[in-house]
Amino acid sequence: MNAVDTNVLIYAHDPRDLAKQQTPLSLLQSLDDAALLWQVACEFLSASQKLEPLGYSRAQAWQDIADLRRVWTTVLPGWDILNRAEKMLAKYSLSYWDATLLAACHEAGVARIYSEDLSTYPRINGLECVNPFLGP
Repeated sequence: MNAVDTNVLIYAHDPRDLAKQQTPLSLLQSLDDAALLWQVACEFLSASQKLEPLGYSRAQAWQDIADLRRVWTTVLPGWDILNRAEKMLAKYSLSYWDATLLAACHEAGVARIYSEDLSTYPRINGLECVNPFLGP
């Protein structure tokens, strides 16, 4: 199973750089077996507000998350995620939020996460971290 970080979803709806927007749009359309992480959904709903002056409404953001929930597996937080995150924070140089994101991926059985922010660690505890904006 795959997952995407908040930044991938934001760039998919940000019209300021059409070339950069195409990468996440193509990626999102290609993901059949994907997980929508609770944290990503919440962060997206918050961060997408900065796109309102560009014509992307709050209502559209909520609708887009609802659409993803219908086709992707939703991963809700649990206490085991915090336990995993704590161990990852002790082992790796991660922010708290990146550690919880990666811990949620591990908990859900996600094999690959697409993120612009995690390229320092191409693989963490078996989880592949791929920056979709970098060439092959």
